[in-house]
Amino acid sequence: MTPLRRVAGRSVTTVDGIDRDVRDGLAEALCSTGGSQCGFCTPGIVVRLAALEAKSASAGGGVADRPAIERALQAHLCRCTGWQTIIEAARLEDRSPDPGRDLDAASARATIEGRTPQRISPAVALGGGGFADDAAPADSLVAVPDGRGDWIVAETLVEARRSAGKVQGRRTTVASGPPLDLPTGDWAATLRTSWVEPAYLETDATWCAPGGEAASLLANGGAFGAKLGSDLGRVARLLADRHGRTVRVVWSREDSVRSGAKRPPVAGGLRADGTGRLRVVRTPGIAEAIARVAPGLEIEEVDVAGPPTSCDLRAAGWAEAVLLSTGLRGTLEPVVAPDGGVAEAELVDGRITVSVSGGEPLDEVIMRSYVIGAAHMALGWVGSESLTVDDDGQVHDLTIRSFGIVRAVDMVPVEVEIRSSPGRAVNVSDAAFVAVAAAVWLDQGCPPDLPSGQRSG
Repeated sequence: MTPLRRVAGRSVTTVDGIDRDVRDGLAEALCSTGGSQCGFCTPGIVVRLAALEAKSASAGGGVADRPAIERALQAHLCRCTGWQTIIEAARLEDRSPDPGRDLDAASARATIEGRTPQRISPAVALGGGGFADDAAPADSLVAVPDGRGDWIVAETLVEARRSAGKVQGRRTTVASGPPLDLPTGDWAATLRTSWVEPAYLETDATWCAPGGEAASLLANGGAFGAKLGSDLGRVARLLADRHGRTVRVVWSREDSVRSGAKRPPVAGGLRADGTGRLRVVRTPGIAEAIARVAPGLEIEEVDVAGPPTSCDLRAAGWAEAVLLSTGLRGTLEPVVAPDGGVAEAELVDGRITVSVSGGEPLDEVIMRSYVIGAAHMALGWVGSESLTVDDDGQVHDLTIRSFGIVRAVDMVPVEVEIRSSPGRAVNVSDAAFVAVAAAVWLDQGCPPDLPSGQRSG
């Protein structure tokens, strides 16, 4: 985010250079509140909060107030937590470890919610999440896309990107919009959605030694399902075998936006009798995902120029079907996810309330954190998140700031009730995402096109 010319002649303190007591205290606080999930963004946030605390202390003040913390966080992006638990961590005065908490159980709940192996600990908040690019041998070759369907391989990332001739990042002035037209019909409720960027922060990266297996791209979390179909592991192995050396394969933010999997846009309607038709960008498995919650909805898959799509993204397809049903009824009902998680949500007086049940909680802190993160993603999906893709399928929004993700200063409070229920632990954050999206959409009057451009709260 900061050009090197702005820090010329200055000293730069990273998370490892902060006073150990301050650093470890903030890491414990983030772990205690659920303010760190994948842990990719939190080292920078720890640095920011430490600087804010030092400034407050020099002015003779105590813990910074919420507005000051929200302003400080505007320089950051956390896609996982929805901000609230980070702010709670920043305001937490007792930062000592909780000896009674079972972090193995917390990690088990995080794994269920993230749908890939995940670890919860203070070390993760300081960047110890095991990201593939951190573990690559120092003498690895580096491969980046050349923009023409092949790969540039060089000794360093700088050399590779220079050879590729890329100037990264831009935000277009062209308006985004739903790519599909509504099917013809006498509809009582309609919905069209736009292209949306999953916006996981750890861009796609892996590495492989000759004859070996590529390092997992998933690291400490699953990128909301967007990396599950990635081909970069195969590319890393092919290039390592070709060059006879370990090769790092690295996508930039631009590469992830252009070529990473997106939620398939839809356009559909329901008649007064509950029958309907949903058009959706052709995506393997999407019709089955929708049919699991809306078996009476006729599905039409459509070929559209644009980035790849995946039904692995959070509640893809069936969330849209639930929204349509909500618009037809005009009332909210409990959302039951295909794997059994249950959520109910309301938006009242600028506050989101969510109740969830999903078997044994295992760790209520992490369960709550994932629900708040899902609520944050739902709020953005309905109101502000979109990606401009032209008629030729080219993506035009290539920076984090252009995706419409809800900032800390704009996030509404979320109250979470965890209801005990019998049976094995199951994912609840997907159901929470859908329940909050339905509540926000209904509160806004069920606008036919998403994002609505409206702010709730």
